Amino acid sequence: MSFKEIGERYSLTKERIRQIEKRAIEKLRAYSDEKNVRVFSEACYR
Repeated sequence: MSFKEIGERYSLTKERIRQIEKRAIEKLRAYSDEKNVRVFSEACYR
């Protein structure tokens, strides 16, 4: 689906959909980074 199609479905602009996607990807990336740090620190302190 394109941003335009999603925007039409939820009555949002394609720019707003792009912003929401960007924020979601940033949150997922931060979670992934946090998880990797936790795994690394647990391995170091065993």
